[in-house]
Amino acid sequence: MSVVIVGGYDYMEPQYRRICEQYGCKAKMFSWMKGELKRKIGSPDLIVLFTGTVSHKMARCARDSAKHCHAAFEQCHCSSLQSLRRILEQHCACADGGEADGKSA
Repeated sequence: MSVVIVGGYDYMEPQYRRICEQYGCKAKMFSWMKGELKRKIGSPDLIVLFTGTVSHKMARCARDSAKHCHAAFEQCHCSSLQSLRRILEQHCACADGGEADGKSA
């Protein structure tokens, strides 16, 4: 599963990526506007928007991209690792191989 994280903190990028890998996801991260963001986002399965750390323009771009490519879209004000884990638990199989609701198969 591919995940795009819009927002968050640059210094936490390695930790965000590590958490995504634990859930079997490949991640791209954009913490600030770099050129034509909409084109760079691509067609992920999930877009995570950390609203507390992005401009309105970036947030709008993330929402529009999710609609355009029919990606799941989650937004959270907090850019914490726990917030990302909570979102991934809802959308991915758990890291230990269980189901997304925490129950083992």
